[in-house]
Amino acid sequence: MAKILVIEDEKELNKVLQAYLTRSGYQTLGALNGDEGLLLWERENPDLVLLDLNLPGMDGLEVARNIRKTKDTPIIMVTARVDEVDRLIGLELGADDYITKPFSPREVVARVKAVLRRASKQQVEPQEITVGELYIDLDGHRVELNGELVALTPTEFSLLETLAGHPGRVFSRLQLLEASQGNAYEGYERSIDAHIKNLRSKLGEKPKDARFIETVFGVGYRFVKTED
Repeated sequence: MAKILVIEDEKELNKVLQAYLTRSGYQTLGALNGDEGLLLWERENPDLVLLDLNLPGMDGLEVARNIRKTKDTPIIMVTARVDEVDRLIGLELGADDYITKPFSPREVVARVKAVLRRASKQQVEPQEITVGELYIDLDGHRVELNGELVALTPTEFSLLETLAGHPGRVFSRLQLLEASQGNAYEGYERSIDAHIKNLRSKLGEKPKDARFIETVFGVGYRFVKTED
């Protein structure tokens, strides 16, 4: 049974979200502020965090920063803010999905299921991809660069798996969104740019140095195709 931590300062909304998640078969924990939520996360090691952005005390962005310092726990950010800048900041911090209030609790449950599905995705047989100094263990969800482990979020790993599995093929943002999140409604196309930016940074790429992932302007992205 997956454990979901709901960090939401609106007490009634927190209860409603936990109730819907519990009915869907999840174990839930609740916190009403960022400091309490971070302590619960450290102590309980949940499988996913449903994180409100606008929290009293330590806000959601700071909570996400602290989580990402040590673990890749899936994060779905929840907010009443509609500014795209706030959305992209959250995604750049490593959030796996983003949902804006008002929303249906059923939609939240669907998002939770989708993110957990990506996080636990397994291959039938072990598969590996090696491109120069980059090693990708698809079965073990493990990435190494120059022999050093690279910590990726589930969404980042899914994007890398999709791109590296088809070197030279151009993927549109919508195709990458569907491949990494399961259904197009679970995010919006420009969120892919934030995830790709994070992924490139973790792979040691500089803005004009596309060792692995190339931007195809006006279309999307592709993984560099190397000669055998």
